[in-house]
Amino acid sequence: MAYLGVNVGVLAVAGTLTTSGVGAGLGLGLFGVLSIIRLRSTELDQHEVAYYFSALALGILGPLSSSTVWLAPTLMTLILVVMYLGDHPRLFRAYRRQVMVLDSAVTDQVALVAHLEQVLGARVHSASVERVDLVNETTVVEVRYSCPSTRNAPLFAGVRP
Repeated sequence: MAYLGVNVGVLAVAGTLTTSGVGAGLGLGLFGVLSIIRLRSTELDQHEVAYYFSALALGILGPLSSSTVWLAPTLMTLILVVMYLGDHPRLFRAYRRQVMVLDSAVTDQVALVAHLEQVLGARVHSASVERVDLVNETTVVEVRYSCPSTRNAPLFAGVRP
């Protein structure tokens, strides 16, 4: 999602800057300001970065004049359509991302994935360890997993719908 939003936003703004009367220096300056704002702001999730950058690209595209009247509205529509389709709930309905704090310090990747699959009851696609605390016996991990089919999955352990 973040890659879609940023790439389409850069494409739209760069395309408009090349056809407008402003120079490349303004475009580089705008992206520099965006980078500074990104670094100085509170920590954003990658998902939020995509919306943030898309909103900024829409704001930049609006006032830029181009030799063709239809270019800016078309690029703005492209950004909105890509964000809508890329973040549509039906696209990756079964996929989830979650940051978990485990009550044990796990340093073995295979054991970590097996433990997460057992706890979540789902297939783990990736597990990225953010922190292992050997003193307090905790592991903070970002896990991406897919949920099993909800049609056949039990509501509670041992209880079928």
